[in-house]
Amino acid sequence: MKIYWDGKSKNIIGERIKTLRKGKKLTQKQLAEKLQLEGHEFSDLTILRIEQGTRFVPDYEIVILAKFFGISTDELLGL
Repeated sequence: MKIYWDGKSKNIIGERIKTLRKGKKLTQKQLAEKLQLEGHEFSDLTILRIEQGTRFVPDYEIVILAKFFGISTDELLGL
């Protein structure tokens, strides 16, 4: 597993997830529910912590989130 962070927050995708979520007009709870329906273990608290940068996001979750939003993992990571 590779850790992607910028030295300030625990992940580099928080702001991007927030922007993508709002672009789909979803609340954190609605996003979590949609991911749960796909069989993934995300809660609204998980989404909140990702967006705030207070939670590390493992590789497999980066893949799940990128797939959900229809973008590549590189796009999600800003690479």
